[in-house]
Amino acid sequence: MTILFNRITVIMAALLILAALASPSALAAPQSVQPEPRKAAAPDEAAETGLKPVQAFDVAQGKVVRSVPNDKSFQKMAKKWLKSVTGLAPQMTADNSCTFVYRIPLAKPAVVKADAISITTNDVFLFYCENNPPLLLVFDGERKPYLLLFKEDIKPFIRKVGIPVLAD
Repeated sequence: MTILFNRITVIMAALLILAALASPSALAAPQSVQPEPRKAAAPDEAAETGLKPVQAFDVAQGKVVRSVPNDKSFQKMAKKWLKSVTGLAPQMTADNSCTFVYRIPLAKPAVVKADAISITTNDVFLFYCENNPPLLLVFDGERKPYLLLFKEDIKPFIRKVGIPVLAD
């Protein structure tokens, strides 16, 4: 377990950059622009107002290539993935076949149980790997990373985000 924390890869570094990019206030200079008045949200939309977008990070390009509005469907998928966790990944890092990393900010913190540990997380990172099963990455409250195996189908998620294009 400690080996996992001792090695950080390019992909892990990319995820930390992705996390920083998701918080524009941390990178942008303060502005004195007044926010536009908000429209009243419909009752079903009110619970989702304020969620950070789902982001797709292209590992080869080293940047976020797509941001899509976070909604109930994405929240439901992420919760299903977390409930289907089968344990900690035996490898310490994702391999080179992982071409996209997706960040799904959660509406509420979620508890993930993996082996004998319990992790509370605010974000789920999904590694899409062309030649291997997908992996989840979560960070605990102290920002320790946990790479997880899970058994849910990610094709509905990939199709909704739109990249990469999946063959039918």
